[in-house]
Amino acid sequence: MAVGGYEEILKYYELHETIGTGGFAKVKLARHLLTGEKVAVKIMDKLALGDDLPRVKIEIDAMKNLSHQHICQLYHVIETSKKIFMVLEYCPGGELFDYIISKDHLSEEEARVFFRQIVSAIAYVHSQGYAHRDLKPENLLIDEEHNLKLIDFGLCAKPK
Repeated sequence: MAVGGYEEILKYYELHETIGTGGFAKVKLARHLLTGEKVAVKIMDKLALGDDLPRVKIEIDAMKNLSHQHICQLYHVIETSKKIFMVLEYCPGGELFDYIISKDHLSEEEARVFFRQIVSAIAYVHSQGYAHRDLKPENLLIDEEHNLKLIDFGLCAKPK
C-alpha cells in the first residue's frame, strides 16, 4: 500500500530510482503502466514548498503553454492534498553541465549545434511572453537523439 501521498501517481506510473534533486523537489525515473513509456516525475511536497507554492504554479502554467522541440515537455500534472507531481519527458543523456565536464570540452561543431538549439528555445520562450531567468548548463538536458531540452521554469516570469 502506498503511503505519503503517492497513491494517485501510482495509479498511472511505476516509480523507479531518483535521477535528480533540487531545492524543493526530487525527480524519479518512472514508467507509464499502460504504454511502458519512460518519463521523469518531479515530486514536490506542498508543505515543504510553503511560500514557494505560487512559483510552482507559475512553472506549471508556463510549461503547459510552451511546446517546442527544445523544451522538455510536460505530459501530466497530478496534485493531491500533500504533493504535486509533474510528469515530464525523460531525457536519458543527463545535464549539459555533466556532459561538458565528462568530455573536458566541446568541439566547435558540437557547441554550434547546441548553441543553435538553446537560442531556438529561448527565442520561442520570449515569443510566448515568458522569460526563463535561470539559463545555465544544469537546466539543459540531453535527449535520446542528443538534442538539448530546456528545463526548470521555476524562476520564469511572464511580464504583463
